[in-house]
Amino acid sequence: MTGMVGRKLGMTQIFEGGRLVPVTVIEAEPGFVLEVKTRQKHGYEAVKVGFFEQRKAKLVTKPMKGVFEKAGAKALYRYVREFPMDGLQVGESVTVEKFAKGDRIKVSGVSKGKGFQGVMKRHKYRGGPDSHGSMFNRAPGSIGASSFPSRVWKGKSLPGHMGAERVTVKNLSVEDVRGGQNLILVRGAVPGAKGTILEIRKED
Repeated sequence: MTGMVGRKLGMTQIFEGGRLVPVTVIEAEPGFVLEVKTRQKHGYEAVKVGFFEQRKAKLVTKPMKGVFEKAGAKALYRYVREFPMDGLQVGESVTVEKFAKGDRIKVSGVSKGKGFQGVMKRHKYRGGPDSHGSMFNRAPGSIGASSFPSRVWKGKSLPGHMGAERVTVKNLSVEDVRGGQNLILVRGAVPGAKGTILEIRKED
């Protein structure tokens, strides 16, 4: 199994070899294997896994209920993801023990939303002078193009909504795995605020 879905609990620090190491704590409850994709039937090999029990049955669609019933799952799951397979069978459980200290992983999630921001914060513009009567402080500057093409080119870096987008941080390392608590400790920071749902995948 090369991946799991977890929830970001926050950051803390651990001591390792006399040095202080910042880590992100991710809670990854055991997943349930719902379906095994095969090359003969589906054209590729993968496993479909359900994570985090959904306590409100009305929030689960009828097609997904059929998937759970076919797999013999005793619970409904909020998140269903596919990962490259590694000899798993329907009904098996996927736990944090699939990871080990030293594994290189990549973590994907939705970053913190920062609302509407200007070019200096959003695009790292330098800005203009702040003194001597300057009227050009934090503005983006000229964006037009005279008589041709008489419009603003697409892709121009302008003020707008910042954050709240899917971000993947690669080349992170697993510092500790605590199976009894369903926790993975990852060195460094990962996207999102506390409570953000994350996809954890081993690096290729």
